[in-house]
Amino acid sequence: MNDGARERVERATDDDDLARLAEFDQWVAEQALVDDEIAAYLDALAQPATVVSPALGVTLAMDEIERVAHRQREAIAAQYAAIGEVLADAREHPEFWLGSDPTLDPAWQDPRGRSVAAVRAERRQVAARAAICDIATRLHLAETTVSARGAHAATLQERLPGLWREFLSGAVDERNAVTAATLAATLPDVASDSWTLFDAHVTAMAGRLTPGKFLMNARAARERIHRESLQERHVRAAAERAVWLDPNLDGMATLTASLPAIEAHAAYRRVDQTARHLRGLPGETRTLAQLRADILADLLIDGETYPLPDDTAAAADTAAPASGRALVVTSCVPPHRRRKAQIAITIPVLSILGHSDEPATLDGYGPIPLETAKRLAGESASWIRVLTHPVSGTVLDLDRKTYRVPRALRRWLEAQHPVCIFPGCARAARDCDIDHRLEWARGGPTAAGNLGPECEPHHGVKTESLWRFDPRTGAVVWLSPTGREHALDPPPF
Repeated sequence: MNDGARERVERATDDDDLARLAEFDQWVAEQALVDDEIAAYLDALAQPATVVSPALGVTLAMDEIERVAHRQREAIAAQYAAIGEVLADAREHPEFWLGSDPTLDPAWQDPRGRSVAAVRAERRQVAARAAICDIATRLHLAETTVSARGAHAATLQERLPGLWREFLSGAVDERNAVTAATLAATLPDVASDSWTLFDAHVTAMAGRLTPGKFLMNARAARERIHRESLQERHVRAAAERAVWLDPNLDGMATLTASLPAIEAHAAYRRVDQTARHLRGLPGETRTLAQLRADILADLLIDGETYPLPDDTAAAADTAAPASGRALVVTSCVPPHRRRKAQIAITIPVLSILGHSDEPATLDGYGPIPLETAKRLAGESASWIRVLTHPVSGTVLDLDRKTYRVPRALRRWLEAQHPVCIFPGCARAARDCDIDHRLEWARGGPTAAGNLGPECEPHHGVKTESLWRFDPRTGAVVWLSPTGREHALDPPPF
């Protein structure tokens, strides 16, 4: 089957498409249609073995690498196009994902007091979110990845049609297409002439330059073409400032902040200057990089630094404490009013007793060194005892001493489901809503067997769209609007 047939297979989504696909497959079989490359390959296999010179072998291998890369670029571009098409259709026809539109009933009134226009706008958004969830669970991709690919496809089609055609033909790498789409999305909405100029430039360069060089080239072109002042663009970009956390290996993580350049440089200079001051103290053995990291953590967790005296001799004794922390931080908030950052750690009881070396688990991250967990446990003001099976890890019981029905039940559920129960979601259970799988109105009980943590977006998808658990029993299997079943993900830790 050729590439066109394979694309038809991937995009067949309903009975009509499947029927047409069956007819097409029958025609292909009757015509004995075979790709030229496959036919040539089969002919080569049928020929007697011949000796190939090393130089010719390398040349053939390099040609094959290039052909494979071209096919990969075509395939990923086709996926972008299909995702964009599905999301656009979901916004235009939300009833497939949400059911019939209640606003079409003249007697309908919104219980939340919203206008018809507001309800229909929200339905379009929820439909697109439901479609994103469906694609993500099918492809085992993050929903943010699916959403971004759909948005990039829409931007390329609208603002960079020349580059879009090159992308679909396999002439442009995905990274260069994404770079161009990202930059094009920042051009003024009302200045379509700037889109044309930018499209002409990136189309000429995207197939020639490596991703790094193309990024520099495209950014320079954007600066020349952009009609808005830098101040206007900065105000808009500053509205997107954010902080996010990424897990790393071996008990480490990366904390990233996207800030206005002035604030970012000022914050870094404060951390850097304090680190360089400490680095010069007698007995300090930490590197500048380690000191910067320790100081930043202390500033964020505990409070503020105090001005260090010019005469550092008196401070030398506290420069390198046994704990390895900076000890240059104090707080401007009185101790009785100070709020410490809270984290949740699970430590196997056999490990605490010294009978096992099983690591502890940091909620929302994963395994951390046992010694680190023990140190934090010694500083903890409260504990919740959770009894688990020593082999399977299944929660068997919850400490009755902490009993208060809503809180104890939530803790039980968080122990059973550390993250949101929607497939692929990693939002920590403590940040989720506790939702009835089988709705209360349908007779679903408020009991552990019928409850689970769902983050706010997925709770909304379940409530507003046709994503469902088994409507008869509330069984722990998600049913998508397109008919796919998705079991709960295995426990992450």
